Amino acid sequence: MTASTPPPEIRHRRSLTETLLGGHAWLVFIFFYAPIVVLIIFSFNDSKFVNEWTGFSFRWYVKLFQDDAIGLALRNSLIVATVSTLISTIIGTLVALGMERFRFRGKTALDSTLYLPIIIPDIAMAVMLLLFFVQAGQLLGKIGLSFSLGLTTIILAHVAFNISFVAVLVRARLDGFDKSLEEAAGDLYANEWQTFRYVTLPLIMPGIVGGALLAFTLSLDDFVVTFFTSGPGSTTLPLRIYSMVKTGVTPEINALSTLMLLASMVLVLASLAIQNRNT
Repeated sequence: MTASTPPPEIRHRRSLTETLLGGHAWLVFIFFYAPIVVLIIFSFNDSKFVNEWTGFSFRWYVKLFQDDAIGLALRNSLIVATVSTLISTIIGTLVALGMERFRFRGKTALDSTLYLPIIIPDIAMAVMLLLFFVQAGQLLGKIGLSFSLGLTTIILAHVAFNISFVAVLVRARLDGFDKSLEEAAGDLYANEWQTFRYVTLPLIMPGIVGGALLAFTLSLDDFVVTFFTSGPGSTTLPLRIYSMVKTGVTPEINALSTLMLLASMVLVLASLAIQNRNT
């Protein structure tokens, strides 16, 4: 036994520790993901009872696509997610560029504020946004303008928290940016706009697209903020699922949850793949 080789009892202790830690990790994964696996399996159940398996069937997926209320909720979710993603991606990218490239008064305060939507609880942000929209509606009402809760307020609320996620991802991309490339473009007589369009933008595009996909996913899945800022006729898919669950869990809810889970996983994986490209 060499001097660098630990004694047998220490190696045995390390092996036992690794085994216990590995077993604990597997138990945690099973605890969290076993219910999701069960939900997916029972979404293909032919029975109308979720606790009774009678055979494999796609009947609940067929019924799902024939439900007009779910179709309307899906349309609302896609409108909210698409519009809020476009707005938050543009603003978040500009914020990231400004924070990384320029120095200005109040930059430290803005940098701290930028992370608030990420760290504060959803319920706190939802209540604050609801109070803001109510006060805004009252002020606009005094000058003869109508303003009520609906798709517009949901979109504004989603933009409010998505900007931070987009800005963080774009700033991470800008952190390792080689500024000599921009200087080289300037030496070749490119102006600031041409340098940004042909050099800066293509290099940070993976971060922008990754942030956009993440924002779309968060907007599509959000429930708490949407619940507080929604109004009549603005029901989204998460709100529709919540209203369906209150009357009892059915395989149709399992099928809808499975499709939303699949869509979220695809978007998140695409976001991670794009962020890791060329890194």
